[in-house]
Amino acid sequence: MKRLSQKLVQSWANLGPRFLPFADAATPDLPLSRLLRLSLFQVSVGMALVLLIGTLNRVMIVELGVPASLVAVMVSLPLVFAPFRALIGFRSDTHRSELGWRRVPYMWMGTLVQFGGLAVMPFALLVLSGGGQSASAPAWIGQASAALAFLLVGAGVHITQTVGLALATDLAPQESQPKVVGLMYVMLLLGMIVSAFIFGTVLEEFTPGRLIQVIQGCAITTMILNVIALWKQESRDRSRRFKNPDQPTFKQSWDLFCQGEHALRRLLAVGLGTMAFTMEDVLLEPYGGEILKLSVSSTTYLTAALACGGLFGFALASRILSKGADPFRMASIGALVALPAFMAVIIAAPMASAYLFSFGVFLIGFGGGLFGH
Repeated sequence: MKRLSQKLVQSWANLGPRFLPFADAATPDLPLSRLLRLSLFQVSVGMALVLLIGTLNRVMIVELGVPASLVAVMVSLPLVFAPFRALIGFRSDTHRSELGWRRVPYMWMGTLVQFGGLAVMPFALLVLSGGGQSASAPAWIGQASAALAFLLVGAGVHITQTVGLALATDLAPQESQPKVVGLMYVMLLLGMIVSAFIFGTVLEEFTPGRLIQVIQGCAITTMILNVIALWKQESRDRSRRFKNPDQPTFKQSWDLFCQGEHALRRLLAVGLGTMAFTMEDVLLEPYGGEILKLSVSSTTYLTAALACGGLFGFALASRILSKGADPFRMASIGALVALPAFMAVIIAAPMASAYLFSFGVFLIGFGGGLFGH
């Protein structure tokens, strides 16, 4: 029995480097098992993203009857914190801690904020839709509570992901840091794929009560995954109790970044491209539900198709770029792939073809994977 267990463990360890992109980022001091455990925070982030963009936006519009304009505002609220990611990372870099931790306090705070948003969200959505006795409540109560829930989840996701990636690069040697970040992104996509399949299966027979159970389960799972991911990852350094007088301010660090060649131009290109690939997030699932009459579980599976396309695109881009290809040309190819992808989504409506629609969603993810690498 012991020999069988050893063989299974060895087979699993060998499976990673062969089939998992960027699994060669592991080093003797940072084994793959530790990296994969740390990457569980990305799984929790992927789960939250699937819930927000893959399930709730469609449910709010189609099943709960919330106006699409209001849903668009709600789903976009988590992005309010995106511009502050640079500041969050900088603050964790310079954090003074009596316990000697820099990253753990921020990741724990992000986990609690994300958990709080998910805990409030199901009841806020019921009040927003006017279900049950909440029909007599003022409309602004449901809108404000739902907005607060989405804001909390968005803030928690951005804090956890930003500081978690910083911790991953802290642990990795400098030559392995790009591969470690790539592995973390792969785990984000895998987390989205697995979460989408689980949500789609659980919501085969949709009821408001089942949706509440799914959201509450996400809250508990987020807490468990992030605690496991953080456990004994960051070493304690008591010298971090003192402020480094030579540490540059955030403005100085930002000015140094802007002095780089074409820094702002590249930042603008990345921002516009990312916006183009994510603007459809709020529309795809309601589009499938309203126009193509797909069920809640079927539209949730669309997020899995999007993430699968992103995973294939990211892996292909990594393989090509490792041979010396131009990354800017690769990003351009990703943008070009998105053109027929969006055409397929548009044409799927008059053709009433769910298969063409799903293929278009997959291509959007594939183009996004090429662009985002």
